[in-house]
Amino acid sequence: MASAVHLTRTGGPEVMVLQPVDQVQPGPNEAWIEHEAIGVNYLDVMQRKGTAPLPLPGGLGLEAAGRVTAVGPGVDNVAPGDRVAYILGGAGSYATGRIYAADRLIPIPEKLTYDDAAAILFKGITAQYLLKTTYEVGPGTVVLLYGVGGGVGQIMVPWAKHLGATVIGVVSKPSSVERARASGCDAVLVWGDCDLPKEVAAITGGRKADVVYDAIGRDTFQASLDSLAPRGVMVSFGASSGSPPPVEISALGKNSLFVTRPSLATHATDIEEYRSRAIDVFDAVSKGIIKPRIWKTYPLSEVAAAHEALESGASAGTILLKP
Repeated sequence: MASAVHLTRTGGPEVMVLQPVDQVQPGPNEAWIEHEAIGVNYLDVMQRKGTAPLPLPGGLGLEAAGRVTAVGPGVDNVAPGDRVAYILGGAGSYATGRIYAADRLIPIPEKLTYDDAAAILFKGITAQYLLKTTYEVGPGTVVLLYGVGGGVGQIMVPWAKHLGATVIGVVSKPSSVERARASGCDAVLVWGDCDLPKEVAAITGGRKADVVYDAIGRDTFQASLDSLAPRGVMVSFGASSGSPPPVEISALGKNSLFVTRPSLATHATDIEEYRSRAIDVFDAVSKGIIKPRIWKTYPLSEVAAAHEALESGASAGTILLKP
């Protein structure tokens, strides 16, 4: 019998309960996936806490890699035995196995392990659309990026560098500076230890940043705006410190700034777009541009400890759950 994390309410890590579930036969356009590795993302934490929408009662988790063991009628893109990975498509990846839409399953390249695929796909597609769609980063772009030591940041830094950008990283504590430099940042600033906009201006010779990628939210929003060059783009794609405050449109006029709040769902719901982004991510891995960086794995039964490590900031890379 399979088992899955189930929530009946939002709250702390204790609301996640691992319980048995029935294994059902796949229907049309469905496959049963036996999970080998499950990616943990900060969006999971937000959904568990109730700061991001999550239908309840229900499951949790939006990413996993595993083996197809059964397919429903009419499924021709995957077969039993195939190694696949997926993101989105409804919460429920925190499980030993599950029914999943067959057309959203992405074949895992031969040279990648299950752990690699579960560690890179969700965060890699996030990095891909931020760097190539939300703002087209290229030669000469000055990027200001928060959370460079986290799972998404460790992918975005080398990818942005490969695209020709100058990357200024922001970390939350001095102990993270060397790790940020090792990932490829041209300069690293510690939040709270400096006047961020002033330092960004100094580093860039007064130019400031063309684009700011801010996953922190309320605490950093104004400093991020103040760090932008004229006609710069403020990308708010997370809210670990809470939702950013309302924006006065007139405040953007002085430097003709742009503010956007992109979401993964709007960039990876269309099947063809989703597949294209996934292929680009795996291609970047195969070329050595980006690498899966796994900080720690936890048994699925210790999911609460995994969330505590991610939420507290103790993690220094991707966290995986193992069924």
